[in-house]
Amino acid sequence: MQKHSLIAVAVALFAAGCTMAPKYHRPEPPVTSTFPTGGVYDTQPGATQPGQKPGATGTARSANGQAAADIGWCDFFVDPRMQRLIDIALKNNRDLRVSVLNMQASQAQFRIVRAGLMPTLDAVASQSKQRTPKDLSFFNQTISNTYSVGLNVSWEIDFFGRIQSLKDQALAQYLATAQARKAAEIALVSQVANQYLTVLELDDLLTVTQNTLKTSQESYRIAKLQFDNGTVSELDLRQSQTVVEQVGANLQAQERLRSQAENALVLLLGEPLPGDLPPGLTLSDQTLLTDIPAGLPSDLLTRRPDIMEAEENLLAANANIGVARAAFFPKISLTGSFGTLSPSLGGLFKPGSAAWSFGPSITLPIFEGGQNIANLDLAHIQKNVQIATYEKAIQAAFREVADGLAARGTYDQQIQALERNTFAEQRRLDLSNLRYTNGVDSYLSVLTAQTDLYTSQQLLITARMERLQNLVTLYQALGGGWIEHNGDQPRPADAPVDYGAASTPVAASAATAG
Repeated sequence: MQKHSLIAVAVALFAAGCTMAPKYHRPEPPVTSTFPTGGVYDTQPGATQPGQKPGATGTARSANGQAAADIGWCDFFVDPRMQRLIDIALKNNRDLRVSVLNMQASQAQFRIVRAGLMPTLDAVASQSKQRTPKDLSFFNQTISNTYSVGLNVSWEIDFFGRIQSLKDQALAQYLATAQARKAAEIALVSQVANQYLTVLELDDLLTVTQNTLKTSQESYRIAKLQFDNGTVSELDLRQSQTVVEQVGANLQAQERLRSQAENALVLLLGEPLPGDLPPGLTLSDQTLLTDIPAGLPSDLLTRRPDIMEAEENLLAANANIGVARAAFFPKISLTGSFGTLSPSLGGLFKPGSAAWSFGPSITLPIFEGGQNIANLDLAHIQKNVQIATYEKAIQAAFREVADGLAARGTYDQQIQALERNTFAEQRRLDLSNLRYTNGVDSYLSVLTAQTDLYTSQQLLITARMERLQNLVTLYQALGGGWIEHNGDQPRPADAPVDYGAASTPVAASAATAG
């Protein structure tokens, strides 16, 4: 009776798909329950843009309380040129394509491991011919033939959940690569946008530098005429020349950076820049959403694919403990065959030629030199590594959002101050020119004012670009960039992608794969 009870319990465990993996408990997030407050965090902007009146071109738009993950990138970026570039990159970027292929490979590996739960059935046909020495043969029959046709079956009964744990591990690893693919796609949207903004910044810098160069060249021409006529000293002439040379050197450096920035953008796109791109907006006319709510740090657990990837890797490590524990218990296999045997090919299917075999086996580890114990210790250590990795992913996400909020709370006032400073520098240059023309000041004050205005204009352009890039990065950090339009149904992380002959579509979801 006791024997039958043990068998019943074992069968019940197998049928339920139980494993020896420890029960999973999600680690507590190692961050505070709210994002930082006070100081720069209390000066978050609304739906306004510095230096512009409501209704003017470039006025910022409101997120209307929508979370970043619910805002489509086409609704966050309204520049038609940027939208086209992002769409091209999502279809052609090679890094993203590699992440999709890695996901497909991981799914195939999961299917391989899952197949181990099922018995294998093979059709087998064979012929064997054997010669026996004459003195050992019967009736002088030294040559014997055996023909066989049949089915071979083998099955490892997973009483202790070893294969089930392997399957759980492979599934978690597959889902981790799916989340990695999702993170790569979200990052690509942000990278293309940021690189495009860098190109626009360099366009504006080139415009300012070219204008400053024209002004300084004209000033140098006048100073040269005055020097030739003996009305100014060589010191004034050389001071004017230094401005021309410095601005000319800046122009070359900026043209170099502009070309390199476009090359970086082309790399992200995965193809040359199309010639039919729609007109784009200038840097100052970009209207990104400025008031996306940050929510709570706990929201990042469901919005950030990199955090979900880290948790899937933790689940895989947890399942691996079940594999290591199962190694301490017996391994039970069933093998069998059924078919026909005959000494002649024509007699294979005649009555009386049926043959079968059945061979159950059990392997019980007795002495492994400490290998199983070491494997279990390793599995526990690997899980602890994944716990630390998961916690670090949360901390990194928390820091990225907090940094974005700190920057978002300061850029508007910084840009307003730089706009006022640029206006003041322009007036200073105008007044310096007037005083020099009337003989009140030396030409040095004009050159100094011209240089300071040029510097102020560059700082203002850079601050505008950094403000926009911070909004893009904050949108990504809060989990935005996965859907294309507001209201779109979010795709599963392992949604199929068709790159033509370059890849094979994957299953629609992990549920289908499972």
